[in-house]
Amino acid sequence: VQLQASGGGLVQAGGSLRLSCAASLTIFRFIDVHWYRKAPGRQRELVGTITNGGVTNVADSVKGRFTISRDNAKNTVYLQMNSLKPEDTAVYYCRSLDSWGQGTLVTVSS
Repeated sequence: VQLQASGGGLVQAGGSLRLSCAASLTIFRFIDVHWYRKAPGRQRELVGTITNGGVTNVADSVKGRFTISRDNAKNTVYLQMNSLKPEDTAVYYCRSLDSWGQGTLVTVSS
């Protein structure tokens, strides 16, 4: 399955962004999707997961600020990011099975 992440950009601290991860195949609705991020000088971090049944889990570092949802009719998973902090600055990737999206850059200014 091919994935395409989008929606990144520059935002001030406290702002919001919504990232999208679009898939090429309709089987997308039957598989789990994961969001990761990679900041310069830091290890890649699992941000969260949404299962094929819609159950979500997010990292403690973003809990209460980030939420994951999916629209199976559009073969798309979303990462809603609120109350953004400068430490959220990273390239965000989605992954499903062995496929990775190309990443989208989120920059949060202080």
